[in-house]
Amino acid sequence: MADVSETDENEDTSDHPDDVINGDPADGLALDSTDQSSSARREADPVETARANRTWWDLEADGYYAEHGSFLGDDDFVWGPEGLREADAGLLGDVRGTRLLEIGAGAAQCSRYAARLGATVVATDISGGMLGQGAGLNRRFTAEHGLTVPLVQCDATSLPFADESFDVVFTSYGAVPFVADSAELMAQAARVLRPGGRFVFSTTHPIRWALPDDPGYPGLTVSSSYFDRTPYVELDATGSGTASYVEHHRTMGDRVRELTAAGLRLVDLVEPEWPDENQQVWGGWSPLRGALIPGTAVFVCQK
Repeated sequence: MADVSETDENEDTSDHPDDVINGDPADGLALDSTDQSSSARREADPVETARANRTWWDLEADGYYAEHGSFLGDDDFVWGPEGLREADAGLLGDVRGTRLLEIGAGAAQCSRYAARLGATVVATDISGGMLGQGAGLNRRFTAEHGLTVPLVQCDATSLPFADESFDVVFTSYGAVPFVADSAELMAQAARVLRPGGRFVFSTTHPIRWALPDDPGYPGLTVSSSYFDRTPYVELDATGSGTASYVEHHRTMGDRVRELTAAGLRLVDLVEPEWPDENQQVWGGWSPLRGALIPGTAVFVCQK
């Protein structure tokens, strides 16, 4: 674990320990285009998953912000590509005066939003590159609002925080699909939550895994089994078979079992509808598909 609140954005982070990843709006959100010839469905253990995803987000951090920064906002909170904002949804509850932890925070846009509302927030991610973006945004945030958000590089399945030290843990498309052991992620979130605390996370809706990652009509045809939990793995260009990006699929039932096993209670499940005013295509998310099937699931849990 490394505190990178003051990380030099040009610092080489390649020697950081293997941990899992990001997630500011990520997941399939990261897959704006996919070369199917360099991808496969195969097993990927926690170490390979963590190494691949940390490296992928380190390399993609600048481009991701350049492409999606205006949609996400530097201190706004978006739950997914549909554009559902926390300001409208209120899924975290009243955060003023509370302690929040964001896992898979990416550049910590959501954490800055909560800090503006009066919360004390810590943002974590596996990727030094994404947190480097966050450090730059923090400097502007401090200049404009006199606030900052501590940034900590760590594995979402091994959080370096004391038991019952936060009122809310949350992530918007971060960490959950990018770890091999999401049950342990749920257990860690529950561990650091105080009794009565809330864990809220958004991720790709499980039904999306049965469909191609295509925003057009081909993306409306079932192409694989919903029950196939084999990870999606992108391979590097060397032909070595080394993973460069990994996502893990769970069914809706899997998610519910994982969170209840961690001692959490599901109090709401939000499936955002695609609003007419949002005409943006983001990877496999689009107005066409959003009018017919859910693309995002937001799980609201309480300890």
